Parts: sequence; C-alpha cells; structure tokens
Amino acid sequence: MQQPFPELTRAEEQVMQVLWRLGPSFVKDVVPELPAPTPAYNTVSTIIRILEQKGFVGHEAFGRTHRYYALVDQDEYRRFSLRKLLGGYFGGSFSRLVSFFAKEENLDAAQLDELLRHAQSPPPTSPTDGQLPPTASHEPTQPA
Repeated sequence: MQQPFPELTRAEEQVMQVLWRLGPSFVKDVVPELPAPTPAYNTVSTIIRILEQKGFVGHEAFGRTHRYYALVDQDEYRRFSLRKLLGGYFGGSFSRLVSFFAKEENLDAAQLDELLRHAQSPPPTSPTDGQLPPTASHEPTQPA
C-alpha cells in the first residue's frame, strides 16, 4: 500500500533532491547544491527543520551541529508524486499522461517505441544515481 505523504513545497522538494543525491549532509553542504538564487543558510536550515517535522528528514547531532539524512526513499516519493499527478491531471490514466507528453514533446514513433520498451522492462535491482541501498541505516548511534 502506498504511504500518503504530506504536501511539500517546491523549496522542500529541492532540498530533498539534494539530500537524496548527496546522502547525509550538513546544512552548509546543502546550500551550494540548491538552484539559483541560492537561499540563505538560515532559510535552508528552517526548510530542513520543517522537513523533519513532516517526517522526511532525520538527523544525528555532533555537538551543536546536525547532519541530516532522508527518511523517505526517493523512489517511494516518486511513485507517490506520479500517482498524485496522474489522479489530479489525467484522471488516473497513464495512457493519457503518455499521450499528453507525446504531443507536447512532439515524439516520433521511434521515441514512443523506446518509451514503451522502457516501461515494459523490469526495474534495476541495484540502487542507481549514487544512492545508498534501502537497507543502509542512518540512525545515529547512542553513546554508551
């Protein structure tokens, strides 16, 4: 069953994209990875704290600083977003979505054929885009 997620703002989604790409990161590492105009450090810190409240991000403390990591898997959020897009704009129909993009992007028969081949192929079994395996834990260790 698909887990429902709270609505994310565009800025929150951009921060999540960075955390998914970089893995566990400090705010100072996230800021330069965001698209221009780059938000201020305090703005990014606030966005990350909101993402924590929404259950998308966790952290481990290092004194007064924190390293943040994604709690929500990127593919899980992609599926949620696609279903939301399909339901909201295409009546839940994947064929309407593909038809829309085929018309918008002026896809020719060869490109549509390639799209269908990709849609019918099984998903990769190993993580892609430099992501950590889903079994990797980012939970902070507790001091003894």
